[in-house]
Amino acid sequence: MALYYVAHRLFAAHDRALGAYLAHHLARRFGPEAVFLPFCDTDEENLNHPRKGRRLFELDSERLARIDAMVAILHGPSLDDGVCMEIGYAAGRGVPILAVTTDFQVYGPTADTALRLPFPDPLLQHVVDRVISVPQLGPPGGDGDRFERFLAQNLHAITRAATEVVDALAGGFTPAPAMLPPSVDDQPLAYLEPSPYGDDSGTTRVSDVLRARGFATHHAARFVNAAADPTLTAIQDWTALAHANLAVVDIRGPETPPGAALVIGACAATGRPVYAPDPGSWWTFAHGREPNYRNLMIQYGLTSTFSDLDELAKRLEA
Repeated sequence: MALYYVAHRLFAAHDRALGAYLAHHLARRFGPEAVFLPFCDTDEENLNHPRKGRRLFELDSERLARIDAMVAILHGPSLDDGVCMEIGYAAGRGVPILAVTTDFQVYGPTADTALRLPFPDPLLQHVVDRVISVPQLGPPGGDGDRFERFLAQNLHAITRAATEVVDALAGGFTPAPAMLPPSVDDQPLAYLEPSPYGDDSGTTRVSDVLRARGFATHHAARFVNAAADPTLTAIQDWTALAHANLAVVDIRGPETPPGAALVIGACAATGRPVYAPDPGSWWTFAHGREPNYRNLMIQYGLTSTFSDLDELAKRLEA
């Protein structure tokens, strides 16, 4: 029996309800045992463990290591970093990925570009096998006040998206090649994922540390040159990651940037070390969990963080 993993934002009731709605549609077609829904199937609400966040990461990773396809719900310009990490994990294993969105916005690198992408990072566009997009409301009409009618229009769009997901999975997929472990015969390669939000000087200093220790480096470049085609650069970045021995990613920001989260997931799936500067963000607290400085899929997917370049050098030598 095939196993399908539903990746979704899960920190509020409406997000969990959307994930459950999609999982319900999948279960009706393929059977309940064919679907894994995080939070629900880890019984997060009632799970009692001294390191609950770590245990949840382990439970989700156990499923990610043996799924046959992933359905990832992505919406809005600030994509959930845990979902993006899970997508990277699946992509690293060569698992087919369906991305589902009802977002009415599309994205491009400049105001006057002809390029329009469904997500604000072209690396996502590259690693997913298919994007199921239902950006418009359902047909108007029906009974009730205007709010009931508006709700029905939104539910129609969600139902249509779920139906298209079921049909796509029923049609079958061809898995992509999984990432292989990097060669130990060549000069080691370090993949560097800078922040898409600005200053790249920190990545340059990290590169100097790595080069001093014999590494060649690849700087992810899909956000560097707006004149270049970022979809082609994304392919180059992913190819470089597939040959890298380790990765250093910038996870700073309100949430881990999508590309950094993808890299963390792919490295976790293939046993590559991945390091990140301490994000310096506020900590999060949830019932029964230990405090987390990032989404638990990010925090525990990382090999370690570092506070400065000297600490990174020590991590590399450990």
